[in-house]
Amino acid sequence: MQPAHGLVKAATAAMGMVLPLDHPADAVLREFFGAHRELGSHDRAFIAEAIFAVLRNKRLLEHLVADPTPRKLVLAALIKMQGYSLSQLDAALGSGDREWAAALKAADVESLPPAVRLSLPDWIYERVLAAGTPEEAVAFGRAMLRPAPLDLRVNTLSADREKVLAELAASGIEAKPTRYSPVGIRVAGKPSINRHRLFTSGEVEVQDEGSQLLAYLVAPKRREMVVDFCAGAGGKTLELGAIMHSQGRLYAFDISEKRLNNFKPRLKRSGLSNVHPQLIQSEHDIRVKRLAGKIDRVLVDAPCSGLGTLRRNPDLKWRQSPQSVVELAAKQSAILAGAATLVKPGGRLVFATCSILADENEAVVEAFLASRPDFHAVDCQQVLDESRIALESGRFFRLRPQEHGTDGFFAAVLERKAPS
Repeated sequence: MQPAHGLVKAATAAMGMVLPLDHPADAVLREFFGAHRELGSHDRAFIAEAIFAVLRNKRLLEHLVADPTPRKLVLAALIKMQGYSLSQLDAALGSGDREWAAALKAADVESLPPAVRLSLPDWIYERVLAAGTPEEAVAFGRAMLRPAPLDLRVNTLSADREKVLAELAASGIEAKPTRYSPVGIRVAGKPSINRHRLFTSGEVEVQDEGSQLLAYLVAPKRREMVVDFCAGAGGKTLELGAIMHSQGRLYAFDISEKRLNNFKPRLKRSGLSNVHPQLIQSEHDIRVKRLAGKIDRVLVDAPCSGLGTLRRNPDLKWRQSPQSVVELAAKQSAILAGAATLVKPGGRLVFATCSILADENEAVVEAFLASRPDFHAVDCQQVLDESRIALESGRFFRLRPQEHGTDGFFAAVLERKAPS
């Protein structure tokens, strides 16, 4: 394939919009594609892959390329990361590009410092290194340079995993069961799954395998009262509802009206009748106070740095900072304290993030437990064993892309002590 000059030019324009990094890259790209409807699906895929290749490898590319303009970064990603030859890019390279492009093609990166080679900000690399060995830090960095796979969750209210796999195969889509989640499917490549009958009928949802496993830590029962405290796009809410067989009462709380509105079509497709979306202003909302001490199970998938999702959101490593982590940890502590007021004696609270930083994870949970002696941590291995999830854990639940092939996740299972 020889990308046309115009296609590289379009990718450069998109890169220029993304690079201020003031907004999530995927949202900026949606805006760009909305303004350029003349671009076909293959054009959009080429542009998106080039943009995300730059974002994943931004620090390395900026080190290798003098004057790293949006155009040079796009070309550098095509050459160094996506394997295009200079002859394939002949139409896009100007006369002044060939010398630096040839030097880039030949550049050896293995002797560079690990944080540069792995395109991680120093502060992230140092924290990952402090939590393990140099080899583990490098493995983490390498894993985060690879795109995330496409995982699906089977809606067990209306479908069976084996039948879904058979239908995917019949439609030419290669897929296999996920390693840990009993309702997960990992799809090869990037098929347009949102146009497939299984998706439009609500029989499958797109959801990372790691995210799917959080519902099994909550482990809701059929007739219980359950709250998804930070429901967001609603993926985990739908899974909790399916585990409950659409019985009991399941509240989906969120502070964003837009997110809850986006959730409604997914809820309709799912066939669930026990889910009640609720817009709240904060963890102190009157809707929260009315349910104080009445809820059997609460899931808090807290707002976080998202550094466990760098495979799919590589811009986050450039948009977060040590200061933003401090601010997020304070917000997480406040949300956790607010959500805890819902839990009845003997009830369960699951605190989770898609971060790999102890500041947002263990530190928040330990501070909560120190302030609330009526709660205690349940060993996550015990909970996973009860759900027959064949995954090694410990007191806390941790997933790492380099080890588990999922997004990075942390979770703690906290139970409120029943009166003696």
